[in-house]
Amino acid sequence: MRVILADLKTSECLIVKDTVAGGYGSRFVPFSKVTSIYCYFKQRRLDLPSIQMGYLAAILLGHGHDVAVTHDAIPAGDVALVLSSLVDYRRETEWADEARQRGIRVGFVGLACSKMPELFRDHADFLIMGEPEAAASRLACGERLTGQTTSPPVADLDSLPFPRWELLRGTGRTWGQTQRRRFPVLASRGCTEFCTYCPHRILAGYRSRSVRNVADELEQLCDRYPRPHIVFRDPLFTHDRDRCLSLCDEILSRGLGLSFDCETRLDGLDDDLLVVLRRAGMRAVSFGVETVAPETLRRVGRRPIPEPHQRAVIDACHRLDIMTVGYYVFGFLQDDWSTISATIEYSIALGTTFAQFKVLTPYPGTPMWKQFAPLVFERDWQQFNGYTPTFRHPNVTPEDLRFLLGAAYARFYARPGWLVNYWNLREFLSNALLHRMDRKVLQWHAEKEISVVSRAAEC
Repeated sequence: MRVILADLKTSECLIVKDTVAGGYGSRFVPFSKVTSIYCYFKQRRLDLPSIQMGYLAAILLGHGHDVAVTHDAIPAGDVALVLSSLVDYRRETEWADEARQRGIRVGFVGLACSKMPELFRDHADFLIMGEPEAAASRLACGERLTGQTTSPPVADLDSLPFPRWELLRGTGRTWGQTQRRRFPVLASRGCTEFCTYCPHRILAGYRSRSVRNVADELEQLCDRYPRPHIVFRDPLFTHDRDRCLSLCDEILSRGLGLSFDCETRLDGLDDDLLVVLRRAGMRAVSFGVETVAPETLRRVGRRPIPEPHQRAVIDACHRLDIMTVGYYVFGFLQDDWSTISATIEYSIALGTTFAQFKVLTPYPGTPMWKQFAPLVFERDWQQFNGYTPTFRHPNVTPEDLRFLLGAAYARFYARPGWLVNYWNLREFLSNALLHRMDRKVLQWHAEKEISVVSRAAEC
């Protein structure tokens, strides 16, 4: 049997699926010169091959099937598995319709088709509901999948074969531009936190792989590719500190020549752990700050992290030459112009290498969806992309949210302080001088904002 794995791409904007927003995906369309620069850096970090497709390729190849990977064209085949998303579902279903007209049986996989089957049902012969590996194994063994096919979570992650990247090699834009290959790795699945707005835990609970199993995969990558760069896609890579230290020990003891990025909570980091992570190859760490208001975080089930600890971790990362990426969200129900402006100011003061600003999006299946459903005015599901207002906010209009989003990117990236952080030049400039330089540029931003909306993005 010839199976097509379809992870459809577009050149019109930056669409990232797979493990982003739990699998619903994000769609970012640059709307200014600054956001175009940001989009360039974001694409270099996240334009990775699909880890779900990598696992499915390994399962199917392991059963002796022929596997073809596509991002656009429809190759000849018997069955196609299409990676679903919320942010590009129309293109995915159009591709599926055309493939079915050519006699190919089509199934969808991923969070989007599992939680919103009504978007895909009429365009497929079957939908895989849940983590796809169990159903894919049945397909590989000859079962004819039909309708909504339940696929239970993988209880033992060590039982999965390692993704077959040689099949996907060279299929991503970034892969064709750099010698150092970037590979996504999941050392765990799910999330241990209870944030009401996050889709990461709505498909299955938290499970982790053994340290030895993860290290074996990393060693295999190092054997096949020179000095690979690993992007750990776990939402909380340092959740278990001892396990994290053990993995670093394995990387060092095996002499693995790799580097890696990870995502975690800042309260899962400290000076000693950062030193070990850096020695093992960590080059960048991402984390959620979300908002500067602790009470707002508590209302959405997120545990606040004390500001002194946040600043201490960022300072330690600067000393160790570790890039930092802070995530921020605008539009919590308690937000208004002043609180969002305060969050923008805090993102600058915190001094991370990069910052990502998004608009609060109530995703189907999350606890927040039940609360926000009466407020949702957007009927185009592709607009649930993380950057577009989709519900009626009690204090801020959609136009204000869009403006503040643009102001956040302009204020953070279009200033001397960002260039100093990016090039790690802090030791060559005094804090006082850098502060004066930034203050002048931020005043220019304020004047420009006032000329547009008669108000500056300041609290």
